[in-house]
Amino acid sequence: MKREVLVPLQALVVCGLGGAVFQFLKTPLPWMIGPLLAMASLKMSGLHFRAPTGGRQLGQLIIGTALGLYFTPLVAQQVLGIWPVLIAAALMAMAIGGICGLFLARFSDTDRTTAFFASVPGGAVEMAILAERFGAKIDRIAMAQSLRIMMVVVIIPFALTFLGAHGADAYDQVSTPINAAGLLQLLVLGLLGGALLAWLGMPNAFMLGPLAITIALTVGEVQLSSMPKFVSNLGQLLIGCTLGARFEQEFVKKAPRYMLVVAASVLLAIMLAALSGLLLASLGGLAIPTMVLATAPGGIAEMCITAKVLRLGVPLVTAAHVTRVLMLVTTTAPMCRLVLRLSARRT
Repeated sequence: MKREVLVPLQALVVCGLGGAVFQFLKTPLPWMIGPLLAMASLKMSGLHFRAPTGGRQLGQLIIGTALGLYFTPLVAQQVLGIWPVLIAAALMAMAIGGICGLFLARFSDTDRTTAFFASVPGGAVEMAILAERFGAKIDRIAMAQSLRIMMVVVIIPFALTFLGAHGADAYDQVSTPINAAGLLQLLVLGLLGGALLAWLGMPNAFMLGPLAITIALTVGEVQLSSMPKFVSNLGQLLIGCTLGARFEQEFVKKAPRYMLVVAASVLLAIMLAALSGLLLASLGGLAIPTMVLATAPGGIAEMCITAKVLRLGVPLVTAAHVTRVLMLVTTTAPMCRLVLRLSARRT
């Protein structure tokens, strides 16, 4: 029992040190990238560290609540006004996933079904559960999805920072003072919303539930509290720690070629997503960095955190990734059948 408590605490300490180092180095997203790389390094070195139970859900609860505070009535109206762009971004992201799935199947030693679910830009857990119905290899899907998110989280923030994209859009959270009781109410309501969506079987439940509730309150001008920066950093740390914990030394040793091809497919996805972001930005008259983030093949929490830290159209990026997630929930299975049918005909 003592060891079960100490191991996650030790992991959190190491992740905290990783975040502090990256903060000192002034890198983008230090409190997510630092813990992610620190935890992944521990796992890849063979040490049996693990993330705290429920850490991912707590991190999502915090980040979902923080993001919802950006949706003032005016901002919500602006986001609703570009709904065709959001739908187009989601469709493009799904198409890119299908293309990268075919690429992965062609150049690696894995079947097309596994390759498809390994490449669709959904959550690792959600895609693995859905893929099980098709008889795909769950371990390969989970590892590929984790590597995808890790690469996107590291590459895109550094690329945008290098290109000077910081601060392109001046969206701000509600100006309500920090109120401990109000913040507790927000988090409890978000927890209840997340629990309800989890009970209904929704993916990213503890991200979408708090996000939906906080958006509803903010649009309705119910201002309970702002989100303290240190709490937001804690949410990033917990998500980074959980992402890093997915990397197992044994799997990489067992399938090195597969992991190399996955890495190549992720780079392909990033480039195709950036091009689609450029296209949508030019057609919709929107900021290019914002649309690059909106179409990026990363997880909803990770990309929205990036938008928040770099101040790149947080509501638009959040709405785009939520739209993508909701469309993936309903269309991934039929899209898999379509891709497999088309690839079989081509063969």
